[in-house]
Amino acid sequence: MKGEILIGSGIILILIGFLLVFVGSLIAASGGEGEVEGGGVIMIGPIPIIFGTGRGATLAAVLAIILMVLWIVGALLLRRG
Repeated sequence: MKGEILIGSGIILILIGFLLVFVGSLIAASGGEGEVEGGGVIMIGPIPIIFGTGRGATLAAVLAIILMVLWIVGALLLRRG
């Protein structure tokens, strides 16, 4: 029962995400003015791949470093115990 709730809520969140991206695209295409900046991180094991521009990329880099350190610490703790 719990698994079905998690799967259903996950699907709903994905659909809401697609809807928000679609609405954002329509707003931007209809003449909304402003600059677009963004950034992201793809973690492959402890190795981060950082992309983006502006403040978003800086935030992504900081979060990637924190995630990398946490991953390494977790791996070392699991290896000992």
